[in-house]
Formats: sequence, structure tokens, C-alpha cells
Amino acid sequence: MRALGWDAVDFCLVTGDAYVDHPTFANAVIGRVLEDAGFKVGIIAQPDWKDEAAYGVFGAPRLGFLVSAGNLDSMVSHYTVAKKPRREDSFSPGGKGGKRPDRATLVYCNGIRKAFGEVPIVIGGVEASLRRFAHYDYWDNRIRRSILVDSGADLLVYGMGEEQIVAIARALEAGKRAAEIRDVPGTCFMAREDELPEGITIPSFEQVHQSREEFAKAFMAQYREQDPVRGKVLIQKQDARYLIQNPPAMPLSGKALDRVYELPYERRAHPSYEPMGGVPALEEVQFSLCSSRGCFGGCSFCALTFHQGRIVTARSHESLLREAQLITQMPEFKGYIHDVGGPTANFRAPACRKQLDRGTCPGKQCLYPSPCKQLRADHKDYVALLRKLRELPGIKKVFIRSGLRFDYIMADRDGTFMKELVAHHVSGQLKVAPEHISPWVLERMGKPPREVYDRFVQRYQALNRQMGKKQYLVPYFMSSHPGSDLNAAIALAEYLRDSGQQPEQVQDFYPTPGTLSTCMYYTGLDPRDMQPVYVPKSASEKAMQRALLQYKSPHNYWLVRKALEQAERIDLIGSGKRCLIGERPPRTGEGTARRTEGQKGGGGKRPPQERAQPSGPRSGIKAGSGRNAPKRDEGPRRSGKLHQEQAHGRGGKARTGGPKKAAGTPRKPAAGRGRKRG
Repeated sequence: MRALGWDAVDFCLVTGDAYVDHPTFANAVIGRVLEDAGFKVGIIAQPDWKDEAAYGVFGAPRLGFLVSAGNLDSMVSHYTVAKKPRREDSFSPGGKGGKRPDRATLVYCNGIRKAFGEVPIVIGGVEASLRRFAHYDYWDNRIRRSILVDSGADLLVYGMGEEQIVAIARALEAGKRAAEIRDVPGTCFMAREDELPEGITIPSFEQVHQSREEFAKAFMAQYREQDPVRGKVLIQKQDARYLIQNPPAMPLSGKALDRVYELPYERRAHPSYEPMGGVPALEEVQFSLCSSRGCFGGCSFCALTFHQGRIVTARSHESLLREAQLITQMPEFKGYIHDVGGPTANFRAPACRKQLDRGTCPGKQCLYPSPCKQLRADHKDYVALLRKLRELPGIKKVFIRSGLRFDYIMADRDGTFMKELVAHHVSGQLKVAPEHISPWVLERMGKPPREVYDRFVQRYQALNRQMGKKQYLVPYFMSSHPGSDLNAAIALAEYLRDSGQQPEQVQDFYPTPGTLSTCMYYTGLDPRDMQPVYVPKSASEKAMQRALLQYKSPHNYWLVRKALEQAERIDLIGSGKRCLIGERPPRTGEGTARRTEGQKGGGGKRPPQERAQPSGPRSGIKAGSGRNAPKRDEGPRRSGKLHQEQAHGRGGKARTGGPKKAAGTPRKPAAGRGRKRG
């Protein structure tokens, strides 16, 4: 402050992340946008939440505090899908955990209130954005009030936030009290009954707390109105007061996006972190370009609809080329652009021409169950951008590491992008996300039919053969998603068997706030039609579904066997070509694979909620992909691993080794014992 000649700051921005001055880190963007608007901002990164004095390092801010848990929900940062503490935090110095509290937004707001009293507090970021209504909290396994209620903050900003935060700052500068700022799109505030605006009233906190059906109805109303063009004000009673959500803010124009990404970022972590090893999350994105925002993919397990929205906007070629040239001048740059993408790399424009005038279609998706007739499946602009980037001096390769929608690629009648993707932009492996193959599960996920993925695989392999390349597909599959029972998981295992794929990573569904899938998980209903949905919840069944995706691992033998016996699929146990496992357990480096208590096979009846439900066809269809694929990616590291987990509801890596053998583990039974006989 002394170096800048400041007596005080206008805002203190309190964040749960280490400070990285880079345009892919939300707190850097908000700080730079406010600075660009003429405000003085002090960043308090990862304060010691147990010490009230930590919030006063800049003194009392002139206008207020801004609070964010960071780029991720703090509970996702801290815990795996199995609710076990993570050992690492890529947004902290040296990747070490423990630098932020659980439910960081609440803790920071409480600390600020104790230290400064009734100072204006505005909350934002992913944690606040996705918890703005009464919501299901997976970690507490209960319904919680809006985070605006629990935090005691004055305003909540949801979505990306640049325009909202500047509008709020200017209103405070003009002398308005925080409680009087009620007209900013993309914000929420609390009101008394006599202050309610016109809008749609959705089931209250008390109603959704008592009834899962009411929760599903409330969620679907929120989902339908998340549109900046046609969305209406939403009202939800929270105890004696009411949460008011203004309609979403319009997405930034391409020109505005260019300005945000070209602010004077240092593009580095704060130098104080260097002795601790820097901030690992920066390594994933340091040499990548963010080219777009928004996603019209509509995956049920993805929170992007509630945060960035379904209308896609993109930066100009000129802006991206300037940033690429800036990257080439960095001393650590080796010639490889790691990614050119966004939430979905190959989306660079709204899905159809009418979205900016009429909004997105309520109750309809752009790609599911098949591409809409109004969809503009066109990669020409993206191809032109990639060609320009490849020609820049100092750039050897331009890779695409963000997610690609293969169904959108297949909907494009011009095959140029697919050819150039294979020729220039794959670093040995291309990662795609079919997620599952069961039509029942794919319907709940909002993902395209398996046949679309199979056609993509065939085209990808054919192009690699034509070009003489050995590049492989790495598909992501998800276990235990709502709708997936043991029969569905077995069908997926058979598909992997027939296609020769052996996934090294297994993704468990992670019920994070703000997704359709989490609503299904909690209610057992699909809110789109209120039909019952089977939900795997027991640790036993989740372990079996996960093991089926890696059925070849010797350590998974007993879990796979238990699953096959419970689903009455003993035809898949034996020595035949279609069998998943043998009659006898395989030998490992530690001897014959043994089973723990949790892996014991189960003859007899199971509780109704754990029985496998009908899930359609039992056999997989050959895709012909993945045989002899390399076991690791030789190219640049994939960016945004935890970002993807947060946004798409996925868990972490599956362990390739099974559970450690505990003392007293029972000896293996005689071969065939406990097996159901046909």
C-alpha cells in the first residue's frame, strides 16, 4: 500500500485460494476488473481463520469485503467422493492441504463480522453461486439453507461476476447501503414479506426440507429460469425472510471477454509462494488459452448451467493470438500450447441464432437426445483459430486438452475439424467422455447414445490409420450415477471387455450442489418428469460398480464376483471368452487375491434398495478401440482436473491397488463356495 501511495483499500477480497495473478483464477479476475474500474483492492489470500486479526491486515476497507471460497467449493477441495480427506490442495502453496476451512465462505464471513461488525459483505465464487438456494449438502447429508442466510452476508453474486461486482462497487461508491442494492442481474438478496418483488415463488426451505418431491419441484423451477433473456425473478422463503434471485446476467460479449483476459496480469503466483514450491494449479493452465465461456451440452451432472449458463460466447482471434504471443515470451515456455478451450473446447458460438434474442429453450436441450434441428454444428471458426495459432513463431504444437463434445463433432457435416484434430492437436491420447453405455443411464445423464460414440471411435481410428499415427482414445466412464444399478455396471464392464479398453481411472459420481444429478441422488426422482430413479448409495454397491469398471485388476476379483452373484450373472464367471473373471481368484505378487469383509460374496436376498434393477441389454457392443493403448499420457498434463471434478460431479482417481489387507483378514474360501447355482 505504501508503494502504491494508498492510505486505504476500497475492498478487501478474502479468498480460500493462494493468490495467482492469472486470468483463469477467479480472484485475480475480480481484483483486476475492479482495479480497471478505478477501485483499490487488497487481496487476503488464505487467512488464518482462527485469528480475527487476519482479516484486518489492510485495515477497514472503505466500501466493503468480498468473500470467496476459491475456484472450487471448499468441501470438494477437502474431501473425496468417499468423504475422505484429500492429502493435496492444488490451489495452495506446495499443494498442501489445510490452508482453508471447511465451508470457507461461512467461516470467513463470521470472522469478518466479529472483527468489523456491520461492514458490507458480498459473497461470490463457485461455492456461493451453487449454494444460493436451499440445497442438498452431500457431506452433511441434509438440506441446508441458502448460503446467503447462513453466512450473514448482504449480497450474493452468482455466475462469473465481472459486471455484477462493478455495478455493486459503483452503487456503494454512490452512497447506497448494501441492503438497497436490489436491481443487479446475477445477484441474490434477502427481503421481508412486505418487500417482495414480482416473480415466481418456489417451495420454501421448510417445504423442501420436509418433502423430496417439493425439493425436486423447486430445483426444476430454478433450472428452467437460469436464462438471462427469458429468466424471471425467483423467490424462496427461508425461515422468516425471503431469498430473492434476480435473473442471470447476460454473458459478456466477445469484446468484453477480450478486455477481461487482456488486463495486466502478472501470470504468476505471488512470489512469497516460491520457497514452498509455488501453486500447482498454475502448472495446469500456465501455457493454455481460455477461448470461450458457457456450455449448451446440458450434462445432468454438470453445474455449468447454474454458473456460466448455456449461452456460449467466445474471445476474438486477435485477442487469443496476442495472449499466445505473450506466452511465447515467457522463459519457461517450451513451444507447446497445452490447450485452447473452455468448458467445452469445440463450442465457440451460441447453439442457434435465436438464443441471444429469445433465450435458451425451456425443457429442451440442444444436443440431447439428438441434435436440435436449429443447432449450428460448425467448427470453421475454431479451425481457423487453430491454424493461426500453429503459424505463430515460437510455437511447436497446439494441443486441445479441454473436453470435446464428440456428438457435436459428428453433427458437423464438414469433416475438416476432425481431420485437423487428428493431424495436429492430439498429444498421443485424446480424452473424451462417453460416461456410460446403458441407454437408461445415458438418459439420466443427458448424454448421447452409445452408437454416436462408436461412430466417433471408428472415424478417429480410420483417420489415424490414414495418417500413419498411433494415437489413442482415453474415454472417461462414470460409476454409480443415478439410474445405474449393478446390471448397468455389468453391461459397461462387458462393453469394456468387447472393446479392449482397460480404464486406469474410474470416476465415481460426486453429488455436488447445483446439478440435476444431485437432485436425483437426493430425491430418487428425475425432476424433469418426476419419475422414480434408482440411486446406488451404499458403500458396498458403489465399490462393486467401481470394481466392475476395472474388472481385470486382481485386487477387484472378490468385489466383481460379489456383484455378478448378486445380479445373478454367474455366466460371466469362468474360463469362457465372454467371462469377466475366472472361477478361481488370480494370483498377485502377494499371493492369491484375498477378500476383506466388504468384499465377501453374498448369496441369499439383499435389502430391496440394494437389489439390481432392470437396466436393459446385458451385453456390450464392440467399439474396437483402446487395445494396447499406452498407460500414461506422454504429452502435456491435462488442465483443470479438479475444476472438472467440481463442475461435472466426478470423483477422484480409483486406486489401482485394492484395499490393504487388514489384520485378521479371513482366508479365501474354497473355489466356488458361496456361489449361486443356476
